Amino acid sequence: MTNGKNSLKHRLMSVRFAMWELHLYLDTHCADMQAAELLNRYTEKYEELLKEYQCKYGPLSVKDGYGAKWLKSPFPWVNSGSDC
Repeated sequence: MTNGKNSLKHRLMSVRFAMWELHLYLDTHCADMQAAELLNRYTEKYEELLKEYQCKYGPLSVKDGYGAKWLKSPFPWVNSGSDC
C-alpha cells in the first residue's frame, strides 16, 4: 500500500471513529444540538473522504463496489506485496 493510500485510509477510520463516539454520546444526550451538528459535519467529511478514496483506489468494501465494478478492481492482496 502506498503512503497516500494508508494516510487516506487512516483519516477515514479516524473520522468514522469520531462519528461512532458522537453517535453513542447522542444516545444519552439527545438534546445536545452542538454534538448533533458536529456529527453531521463528520458525516459529510466521511462521505467526502470515502469518495476521494474510491476515485483513487476503488471500492473500500463490497457494499461500495456496486456489483461488477468491485470485481474489476484489483483485490487487496494483489498489490500488498504478500506471497499469499
